[in-house]
Amino acid sequence: MAHPDEPQRPLSAGQATAVAAAPSYRSVARGALALFAAAVASGLAIYALVSVPGAWFPGASTQFVGARAFTVSRGSAVADGAALAITATDATGLALIAANVDVRSLDYPAVAWQGSGFPANADVRFLWRTDYAPNKLNSLPVPVVAGRLAPLTMAGNPEWIGRVRGVALAVRGPLAEPVRIAGVALAPGGVTGQLRDVLGEWSAFEPWSGTSINTITGGADVQALPLPTVLVVAGAIALVAWFVLAWRRRQIAGLPAAIGVVFLAAWIVLDTQWAANLVRQVVATRAQYGGKDWRASHLAAEDAPLFAFIEKARAKLPPGTARIFVVADAAYFRGRAAYHLYPHNVLFDPFADTLPQPSWLKPGDYVLVWHRRGVQYNASEQKLRLGDSEPIAAEAVLVEPGAALLKVL
Repeated sequence: MAHPDEPQRPLSAGQATAVAAAPSYRSVARGALALFAAAVASGLAIYALVSVPGAWFPGASTQFVGARAFTVSRGSAVADGAALAITATDATGLALIAANVDVRSLDYPAVAWQGSGFPANADVRFLWRTDYAPNKLNSLPVPVVAGRLAPLTMAGNPEWIGRVRGVALAVRGPLAEPVRIAGVALAPGGVTGQLRDVLGEWSAFEPWSGTSINTITGGADVQALPLPTVLVVAGAIALVAWFVLAWRRRQIAGLPAAIGVVFLAAWIVLDTQWAANLVRQVVATRAQYGGKDWRASHLAAEDAPLFAFIEKARAKLPPGTARIFVVADAAYFRGRAAYHLYPHNVLFDPFADTLPQPSWLKPGDYVLVWHRRGVQYNASEQKLRLGDSEPIAAEAVLVEPGAALLKVL
């Protein structure tokens, strides 16, 4: 052991090189964060340049056609705030809304319908007319993603030519629940427009839904460039770049710290998005339910029409516990109907859309129907047919459009 007063030996050449090559955590963090930010910015710029449907810097501005500009040509719809709620199709199973526009197709290569509540298998089509062929009705299917309508790229479509004189949206039913249309945006694209759309999708409010307990990503339901994907790819590129630079400088000892910094930065970005979405959800929940009693809260919830119908149905049920079979197209409504009917003896299939067999039913049982296809009731003969089974005697206790409470005789 060296004496404190003994002169210190100078470092050898190898030791000096090792000390010089050991980076500080601060420099590692700064370098990794700079590379990560550059990778994100570069990725966004490349995406905007590659994916822009029209000119990079167009002169036109986005044209938005709101719900109030649309007329209902087929089916039925009602105003729902700033949106239009399509409640039913016509006898042919079609609902159609249309609006007049006058834009040059070349200036607007992107069309984005703002709609929600569409079933995954919905047949939705975008229709338009042009002055080039005014008597021809052009059509293009609109993909449905997570209940919403995906944007359409019209650039390169041979029918998107001349001046567009009218646009429409066709929905082929039947509709188990109303679908909402807020309007349609005719966008010129452009680099700045693409970037604005991506940032708008990331910052869009994602309200809680039936799947939020499993996953919630934040932002719009339909995203052309999801934020988690961008962060993962940018993080990988940043770490590869950092490793190459560190290898050349012989400073790879800071690699674990660089990985931790990039991972933490991406986590903070996603957590910030999630926290901002949560704050907006708290505000929306308070506005929806704040100050309301239990009944008013149920009438403000998403299944308010179902609750209101079952409230009427409960008033017509006999005292005690009745045996009630619940049928509905959607599993959500079967479960919610059962919840609202408890403590009655409620029977329903939580997994499959099945109908009770006539042999299961006995006099005094009830069948509650909520927007279920394949159920027929003949009021004059008091006969109920469930699917393809033989009709059984039943009495209509309560009947409303799309819903009924029937008592087996």
